[in-house]
Parts: sequence; C-alpha cells; structure tokens
Amino acid sequence: MIEYQLRQRDAKTRARLGRLWTARAVIETPAFMPVGSLGPVKGLEPDELSSLGFRLMLNNAYHLSLRPGHKLVAELGGLHKFTGWSGAILTDSGGFQVFSLAKLRTVTDEGVTFQSHLDGSTHFITPETAVEIQEALGADIIMAFDECVALPASRKAVQDSVRRTTLWATRCQASRRRTDQALFGIVQGGLDQDLRVQSAREVTALGCDGYAIGGLSVGESKANMHAMLDVTVPELPENQPRYLMGVGHPEDLVEGVARGIDLFDCVVPSRHGRTGSLFTAARRVVIKQAQYAHDERAIDLGCGCPVCQRYSRAYLHHLFMVKDMLASRLNTVHNLWYFSDLMRRIRAAIAQGTFEEFREAFYHARALESSNSMVSAEDEAEAAHDL
Repeated sequence: MIEYQLRQRDAKTRARLGRLWTARAVIETPAFMPVGSLGPVKGLEPDELSSLGFRLMLNNAYHLSLRPGHKLVAELGGLHKFTGWSGAILTDSGGFQVFSLAKLRTVTDEGVTFQSHLDGSTHFITPETAVEIQEALGADIIMAFDECVALPASRKAVQDSVRRTTLWATRCQASRRRTDQALFGIVQGGLDQDLRVQSAREVTALGCDGYAIGGLSVGESKANMHAMLDVTVPELPENQPRYLMGVGHPEDLVEGVARGIDLFDCVVPSRHGRTGSLFTAARRVVIKQAQYAHDERAIDLGCGCPVCQRYSRAYLHHLFMVKDMLASRLNTVHNLWYFSDLMRRIRAAIAQGTFEEFREAFYHARALESSNSMVSAEDEAEAAHDL
C-alpha cells in the first residue's frame, strides 16, 4: 500500500509539497514519472534512472500483457525482478491504449473487445481482467480500467464514458485480491466541466488510494486543459495523491503543479530524445541541425547532467547524423535530467514560498528565446509521431 503526506501548500496557487511512501521507495512530490511502456525506458538501465533522481516509473499493462505476457512476468517474479528496477512502479491499466491503438473495438458495460495493434488478434478486457493483469505484473500502484473518449465527442458519448468509468472503477475495487498494491481511480469527463465534477465526485466516493485525471492532453488546447483541471482538482481529496495522466511538456508540469497536481507521466523526454530534440531552460535544441556541427558547447551551459558535463553539441550532432545508438541514450539521459531537475526546482520553490516567482522566471527565460526558436513544425511532427 501507500501513504501520502501533504507537507506544505503554496500561498498564491494550489501548488503543494508532499511525500508519497510505497513499499520500495519514498517519492517527493510533485514528481514526474518516466515511461517504460514495455519495462525499460528505452535504452536506459535501471541504475541510470535512479542516478537521474527518479524513484517511481510507469509501465504499461496493455503492452506488457501482449508482450511478453503478464503471466510470464508473474512466473519470473514480477516487474521489479524482471526489469531489475528497485524503485516503485505504477502500471497504467491500458484503457487509453485500448482506445487509441486498437485497430477495431467494441465497448459494452461488460468490457472491451479489441484487436491488437501488433497482429490484429482479438482480445477481451474487463475491469476484472485489468486488475488481474496488474496484480500479476506486481506494480506498487495500479490504475482502474476506464473509458477515454476521443475529442471532440458528443455530450452523450462523454456521459456514457463517465458512467462506464464509475461502473468499471467500482468493479476494479471489488475484484482486488492483493493487499500490497494501491489502486487509483480515474476521473473522465471530456471537456465538459459539469461532467468532470460529476466524475470526480463519483470516483472519489469509492474510496480509492489516490486519484488520476485522464482524458486530457489528447489534442485539446492548453486553455481547455487548464479549465478542466481548475474544476476537477478541487473535487479531489486533499490527503491523497493526485495524478495527471499522460502530461506533458515542461510548461504542462508547471501549470499542473500550480493547479494542485502531484504526479505526472509522459513519453516526451525519452521520445524527444530519440528524435534529437533536447530541452534546455530557454528552448529546445534540435541537434540534427547543421549549425551544431562545429559547436563545442554543451547542450545547456547551466545543466548538471552527465551528458552536458562531458560531451559537446558537435559530438551529439555527429552521433545523431550517423544514427549511432549512443545518440538516443545520451539525448534521453539529458532530457530526463532536465525533467527531474525541473521538478526538484519546483519543489524547492514551493518549500521556500517562491513558486509564483519561479513560474514567472520559467516563462521569462522562454520568452527571451521565443523569436529565435530552432524547433520547426517538421521537427515537432517527427517527435510527436515517433513510436
């Protein structure tokens, strides 16, 4: 199980400082979770993640149930032993993947029949099987099975999603067999404020161990995302962790924290690393661009990551252009360090009572470079669609 302690609130925003205890790790919140859909964060060893400051990572139940299979993982001792990761693990139930990756699907109150994105084979998943899969995998935190609707969606479709998400969360609670795992319920509701509030009230009434906000960062505007957080977060318990699923970019983390979010996950740092898009305090450096071929500077002169301490932009440009596998590894290490350090600085600002000043400085640094941004629409599209 888990225990959450709310340690401090920011005076000007909803930002909060907390501590989350699991059986394997203590996580200082707000925190970002790297994503290892199939077990590892692509290209990195578990000790590297630890050295970057992470104590909690996300694995995906949908992907792991298809390859190598949750029963095999259980036979081999569970995810921690199988992957060599000694920290805590949260598993996504697979609801989002079923609705975003499945070639064909049929949804009823009983569950979802879908075709695998790998080979077209047919599968049927219910709230009970979603819990069974996650219990076999052995994560520290498991997620309720939910229905995430694609946007834009009709009010009727979102209403059905909210009703079904509550129904399925209830069945997930009832089907649990392990007492050493925490279960988080998920709030849905699309972009409808009333339905977001309804979903939050229904799901929190179930008495889960924590609560997640799903169905965002699926193409809506930042303003719409923020509006949904503004109405949803106040409905979530103060004394339990709050998790914004699948978000996001650095500005999403800052804004999510300002609205009271404790946990985030996203493929952005690792996926962008593999496509050569590197985060810095001011802007992103697209390392494939020819201007970096003779650049002896580190990616970010103010960065303390092991990549910036040792390698030049010129060398990273060379590795990327010759498609050496080391390029993806080093780029991912740098990006994850940036995200880990961003969350560390956010926590420090909340502790010091200066979060709003930190937020202003964060955007000021970006504004100085906005007119000279080197990230093209083509680069954005390449990063967004890299699988």
